[in-house]
Amino acid sequence: MHPATSDQSTSNRPNSVGLIILLAATIAITPLAIDMYLPAMPVIAQDLQAHIGTVQQSLSIFLAAYGAGMLLFGPLADKFGRRPLALFGISGFATASFLLVWANSIEWFLIMRALQAFCGAAATVVVPGIIRHLYKEHTAKGMSYMSLIMMLAPLLAPSIGSGILYFSEWHSIFWVLFGYSAILLFFIWKYLPEPTTTDARASISFFSGYQTVFAERSVRPLIATIIFSSFSFFSYLTAIPFIYIQYFGVSEQVFSLLFAINISTLMLSNFINSRFVSRCGSPYMVRAAMFTGMILAALLCTVNILKLDMVYTVILLAPLLGCLTMISTNTDAMILMKFPDHSGTASAVTGTLRYACGATAGPVLALTYTGTPVPFAALMLAGVTGISICQLWISTQSTKTN
Repeated sequence: MHPATSDQSTSNRPNSVGLIILLAATIAITPLAIDMYLPAMPVIAQDLQAHIGTVQQSLSIFLAAYGAGMLLFGPLADKFGRRPLALFGISGFATASFLLVWANSIEWFLIMRALQAFCGAAATVVVPGIIRHLYKEHTAKGMSYMSLIMMLAPLLAPSIGSGILYFSEWHSIFWVLFGYSAILLFFIWKYLPEPTTTDARASISFFSGYQTVFAERSVRPLIATIIFSSFSFFSYLTAIPFIYIQYFGVSEQVFSLLFAINISTLMLSNFINSRFVSRCGSPYMVRAAMFTGMILAALLCTVNILKLDMVYTVILLAPLLGCLTMISTNTDAMILMKFPDHSGTASAVTGTLRYACGATAGPVLALTYTGTPVPFAALMLAGVTGISICQLWISTQSTKTN
């Protein structure tokens, strides 16, 4: 059977729902690779005779390699097309996952984790460009649909990892990742179309591509919005185990439930966005989420300063995370709409900055550590405040243009 192409008959191509599911499954390799092995870190350290801190560094190495991969593969996708990059990326991800099964030293483990992330970036960086091609002016709606499905990965991944450890050993986690990526590779080869026509004579111009993105003045506040929203979200991911388990003293099982509630809120946020963004527009959705997020973040700081019960943090945090994901989804879509010929490069810029800013959340939280949730709540508020400043920046640009 011939691979899918842009002029292939509709009988051999999935409908838009099927393609969205395929793209969401592709994006999901990153949260699956990050979250599934977290419960196994102590066991991995013991089995590989390594310090737990060294194993924990594998997460930072993964994020760094993922960001580097996005910077490289974004412009390559614009030249060679999205389908070849996706096939290459998933193939490499599957190979690295298979090799991780046989890792018998911490050095080999770290190298393969870096390779897994680097190749995974090649597959995931192409997805926003395909979404933009499918939905055009309704890109934000398509991104919301994809995020709605993709959120199942971080919702289920920790439980999947824990379940695997209960019945087997940590190597089986990477057997599962290998099997998942191998199946995904087949469906990408069979169904993923190439939505754009590439020019084989075009030169690969990494710097000019990135210069094109950053030279667009109207995009700069949008990129800054991505930075602030990502910082807030990664502050949550970094701090929430300490807040719920150590500070409030909940069990691991209750923590999993609270984590699932927050992820469910993110899914609800994407569903709401998909229903209203076509009618209201992405800029309106961002502003509405920003105003709501400011109120929630301020209240979150207040209840933690006053040392109120955990229930107040839970009630405020879930919708605040929903606001952040709505801001991020719509901002991503607005950036993509401005670069129809450089969507891969634009995706690389936002993706790299997203994970780079996420990597700063841990050190900042460590520097501001007080043994209470107050620094975490303050950083969440600072991130939303930064988003508000970006909205003022956008308004100022509009005023000058008019």
